[in-house]
Amino acid sequence: MKSTSPLRKRALHRGVIAVATTAVLVATAAAPAQAAAPSDADAWSERAVVSYDAMQDNLYLGAAGHQLYRLNTGDEVNPYSYLWEYREASQATADLQGVPGIGPAYANVTRQRIANFELYYNVREGGRAGYESYLPAPLGTGGDVFYDDNSIIGLTDVRQYRKTGDGAYLEKAEHAFSIVVRGWNTDAALACPGGMDWIDRPDNADRGANITGLAAQLAAHLYEQTGEADYLTWSKKLYAWNNKCLKTSAGLYANSINDAGEVNPTLWTYNSGSMIATATILYRATGETKYLTQAKAAARGSLEYWTAENRLQQQPAIFNAFYFRDLFLLDSVSHDPAYRAAAEQYAQLMWDTNRDPATGLFHFQPSGGGDYDPTRPAATLDQSGMIQIFAILAWDRGDLGNVS
Repeated sequence: MKSTSPLRKRALHRGVIAVATTAVLVATAAAPAQAAAPSDADAWSERAVVSYDAMQDNLYLGAAGHQLYRLNTGDEVNPYSYLWEYREASQATADLQGVPGIGPAYANVTRQRIANFELYYNVREGGRAGYESYLPAPLGTGGDVFYDDNSIIGLTDVRQYRKTGDGAYLEKAEHAFSIVVRGWNTDAALACPGGMDWIDRPDNADRGANITGLAAQLAAHLYEQTGEADYLTWSKKLYAWNNKCLKTSAGLYANSINDAGEVNPTLWTYNSGSMIATATILYRATGETKYLTQAKAAARGSLEYWTAENRLQQQPAIFNAFYFRDLFLLDSVSHDPAYRAAAEQYAQLMWDTNRDPATGLFHFQPSGGGDYDPTRPAATLDQSGMIQIFAILAWDRGDLGNVS
């Protein structure tokens, strides 16, 4: 049994796909001329729904499959997807709730998707709980507890709490953070002490920008919603560590540092995004303008980098979904048309070049980004990322403060 998806292994543990600080893959063939991105929300709404329906038709397993998803349209050893893929399909469903005119139609199914997170939850010997990367018994043989998985579970719970006002979702988000906070590394002898371990396992040797930033983002949300000072302390601590130990320039963060002090310099859009979001939420929650200044500087610096030399197109679609939603969160407190323009341009390009019109499914390189590859099975993770982007592009601007 694999404990995690192939993309995660490459993106986080090995850091060998697609984009490095010093080298970026560029498409070998020129893309065809693109139509202008639609300016009206109805067009993005239609694309979100069409793409969601394609995911349901080709990747959803229905009641007979415990209302879970396949990993992709190919042949896989595991009958169900990993937690990461399932969470992103659930987040795509939740994002459709925010689309004007059609959102209420997705309310019940969103509740069901989120309830199904518990199928991945397990309490191991000694009371060590967590959402595992693969389904524990009876549906599977279980997997590792990845702290980034548990952070994004918490972020979905926060979003659902803000949407519904149901305190049970806030309690779930707080519980997710209680799992995540175990990952803070306390070994003072390490280079740049602190930071979040990636995985709940004794042989973990990596502290990552992704999990540290996502944990900071979740803690900031929890402080904003509860007013509990401990969450603020944690968010500031996590945010500061990423900026001290892995920041390479404004809005850009190296992938990770290992126990030997070696930095993996690979850059990913979602690491830019989580830090922008954290600073934005800290600004909202504290009123301290320094956080807004930092968020805007990170957005400018990251956009300058990611929109150059075809870099966004080479990033995994799901990482870009994280990045754009975090830019939209910032846009809700400090409007800049460049944020939406980047998201629209990317979304239009993917619609035109990476989608199979016959099935409605998106096909990418094994990295989850890059040029259209019809021979690679369509993946739940990729499809979910595109649905999320289309859906949020269809939201009313006044609702963007509820992105999480």
